[in-house]
Amino acid sequence: QVQLVESGGGLVQPGGSLRLDCAASGITFSSYAMGWYRQAPEKQRELVGVITSGGSTNYGDSVKGRFTISRDNAKNTVYLQMNSLKPEDTAVYYCNANKIRWGREFNYWGQGTQVTVSS
Repeated sequence: QVQLVESGGGLVQPGGSLRLDCAASGITFSSYAMGWYRQAPEKQRELVGVITSGGSTNYGDSVKGRFTISRDNAKNTVYLQMNSLKPEDTAVYYCNANKIRWGREFNYWGQGTQVTVSS
């Protein structure tokens, strides 16, 4: 079955850095767009960043210039490097795999990892 397993979350001080990893199995990783989303308490889930199968990237406005998404198809892993973290970055971060083939959407989520930015 499909599994997306996030790791790397934790507690970090404002201005600090964290890297999140998402290891995928059960899918042809290289054919999927991979994304990171986040959800803070009482807020809607929002896009953090996405990287297409071709390597193009797109980011949410609140993280542009601070976060970088990348992928290693040989390791079936997508990364999110988070720098200059702010308290408002505190949320559960979710990994997503998505593609559309033959008129059908294939969409999968990880279980999430908590990121807390606090002094």
